[in-house]
Amino acid sequence: MTIAEQFGFTIENAPRFTAFATTEERLLYQLDNEPRYMFAYSNSDGKIIGYYSLLMQDKGECELNNLCVLPEYRHRKIGQELLQDAYSQAEAHNCTKIKIGIVEENTILRQWYEKEGFVHIGTEKFDFFPFTCGYMVKELNH
Repeated sequence: MTIAEQFGFTIENAPRFTAFATTEERLLYQLDNEPRYMFAYSNSDGKIIGYYSLLMQDKGECELNNLCVLPEYRHRKIGQELLQDAYSQAEAHNCTKIKIGIVEENTILRQWYEKEGFVHIGTEKFDFFPFTCGYMVKELNH
């Protein structure tokens, strides 16, 4: 939600944005009907403070989605731990490439992924989003 708030996304102007995919019905659909693995990062009290999912695709590729950390737990390297886990999970499921889609206007996020070895490969503008989708990819070592 912090990105939605920062960039002015609302359920009215971006109903398909990740921040608004929080209903149990939507999450269960992703879990039950897509080749998607979901991972949570919990603190010592069992509270979920981070999350990501991997959508399995063809040709040894997967898509990293929804990597997030609650605002009060950011800047503690949890995002990097989640990303490292995503690499391990992807490799365990025979993926050789991870793709991501980001809000292109979020230059801080793009720079973070570039620092982590992702390469920007293009953009696309959709009518149903008030932002440009940026696409990045990272080849995995096997």
